[in-house]
Amino acid sequence: MKSAQQHQWTIRPATNDDISGVCEMIDAYSLDMHGIHNDARRNVELTWGQPGFSMETDTRIAVSAEGRIIGYGEVEDTSDPHVRISSWMRVHPESREIGVDTALLEWIEERASKAVPKAPAGARVSLSHGVASQDTHLQQLLTDRGYSIVRYFLRMSIELDHEIPKPVWPEGVTIRTFVLEEDLEATVHTFRDSFCDHWGYVEQPFEEELKQWDHWIRSDEEFDPTLTFLVIAEGEIVGLASCDPKFCDDADMGYVAVLGVRRAWRRRGIALALLHRIFREFKKRGQQRVGLGVDATSLTGANRLYEAAGMKSTRQTVAFERELRAGEELSLQSLSEEGASS
Repeated sequence: MKSAQQHQWTIRPATNDDISGVCEMIDAYSLDMHGIHNDARRNVELTWGQPGFSMETDTRIAVSAEGRIIGYGEVEDTSDPHVRISSWMRVHPESREIGVDTALLEWIEERASKAVPKAPAGARVSLSHGVASQDTHLQQLLTDRGYSIVRYFLRMSIELDHEIPKPVWPEGVTIRTFVLEEDLEATVHTFRDSFCDHWGYVEQPFEEELKQWDHWIRSDEEFDPTLTFLVIAEGEIVGLASCDPKFCDDADMGYVAVLGVRRAWRRRGIALALLHRIFREFKKRGQQRVGLGVDATSLTGANRLYEAAGMKSTRQTVAFERELRAGEELSLQSLSEEGASS
């Protein structure tokens, strides 16, 4: 690897003053990989401000001699039990061949290793990294450093240029929108019950998860409670969907950030009815399409549900993983038959 000194770039923690430069670099990466702009400011601000996240210890930027940000990396290790550490990295396309990605990845691995002593004794600890399918350069770097592909994730979307079916709800089931001061705790409980059957799920302390939800809602200027739908049956929330009014790289696309149904209420058509409710709402608001992200081989069959609703895959992310410590796997890897189907 050519040294940072040869190319006159340095690596340091990010500060709030760096956000414009980081977002400009992410946008350049998106243009190079996907041919579209990406306005990442909202997501970056929310990530940097989340509980348990430290910009000093959990971020690094690569800065050229001219003061331009040419790379960014982060590690998310914000809560117990510290067994699945996630990382993310972007490098400016003009700086791809000068070793910035290798230096950032070396830092990511060093930072992630600090989670190992915090994990339960005997538990397996892993580091994951998601990569765009088009980014063959980074995929090769990860492979060379001992990472393996463990999963594929899809962005799926549907155009709203046709008549959307009316939602059909099971008898006794109703839907309403979210009220923060009344619904937050019950919504988080529903989320946990709905997503505990997803591949890679690791239960974290409820209070920590509640703080995360509170941050992502209260700190997000774009959060719209009328785009978070709660499905009610027998006096409790049995399903939910939380949507963003637009996506960072497509202002004409409404985005479904969360959609889940409690296990006991699956296979009754609730998830499909939620999708139809969302599609109709975004069409009414003038959006051209709706998108979401999903595990390509979802344990609950969510990908098949979305296909049945008319959604199609438009982009793929490759999930790589590297083992930091061998041991008992605490994350969900498979699912019994009764837990399947949304």
